Amino acid sequence: MPRKKPAPAPRAGSTSGATKKAATKKAATKKAAKKAAKTTAKQASKKPAAKRAPRKPKAPDALTIASLNVNGLRSAGRHGFLPWLESARPDLLLLQEVRARPEQVDDDLRSPAGWDSRWVCAEKPGYSGVSTLSRLPVQRHAEGVGLDWADSQARFLRSDFEELTTLNLYLPSGSSSDEAQARKDAFLDHFLAYADALLKEGRPMVLCGDFNIAHTELDIHNPKSNAKNSGFLPHERAWMSELLALGWRDVLREQHPGAAGLYSWWSNRGRAREKDLGWRLDYVLTTPDLAERVVEARIDKHAGLSDHAPVLVSFAR
Repeated sequence: MPRKKPAPAPRAGSTSGATKKAATKKAATKKAAKKAAKTTAKQASKKPAAKRAPRKPKAPDALTIASLNVNGLRSAGRHGFLPWLESARPDLLLLQEVRARPEQVDDDLRSPAGWDSRWVCAEKPGYSGVSTLSRLPVQRHAEGVGLDWADSQARFLRSDFEELTTLNLYLPSGSSSDEAQARKDAFLDHFLAYADALLKEGRPMVLCGDFNIAHTELDIHNPKSNAKNSGFLPHERAWMSELLALGWRDVLREQHPGAAGLYSWWSNRGRAREKDLGWRLDYVLTTPDLAERVVEARIDKHAGLSDHAPVLVSFAR
């Protein structure tokens, strides 16, 4: 009996009859589903809108103040200062140790879009300096605390706004020498009386900055080994207690009582930042009325802008 010839194999790229039929059926099903979805959407649009539950009144916006020692604004710019500013969105930002004059800094870093920027620069190039950035209308600025040598180092800037006054402080360090410590102590004595006079004005005020002092044993990673080091000397810590006794409120500590590890500065030695072996040197102190309006206080340890971290406090308006 002669054998039947096998059916020719389909050519590459061709489709058998059964496959063609299945593909046609699938396309028709997809088309029908698309048409049904359009019809359903059209019918739904003709139905009366469901009544929404009445919205609760929106809480007043918070006012956020941030303080940061940038250890050189140009350096902070290379480490992501502008993206951080866009993300954090404080209303007021107080910077210390700017270490540059305005003309030495790029336009977008000197005065970012939407911000008012005021600088106080030290007589010595590349040294100290403070700057206050604001998204609020400024009524006036005033420089210095009335101590000539300190004012020549640009360590203080007052800014008055309708809602409050900010006081941007970069307190001297005493770690480099006995002479530096003696100058720091002289500043402490002078500023205590100055801070008392500020309180007596009766305005809502925020005193922010790098104080170069860790107040209590909770504010430093190893209090025993640092007991004789500048920044944690007994008389410096007592000065911080006196400042608070005048009426200034340490709102970060009040929001986190008893919490260890609230550090804002780390040494560049021995992987201190990686191990979180730090000091709390940066503070946001307020008058009593503002302390009662705090809704959040925190340290942004992951900002990575300098050897210090930003301290942010939000107030109910």
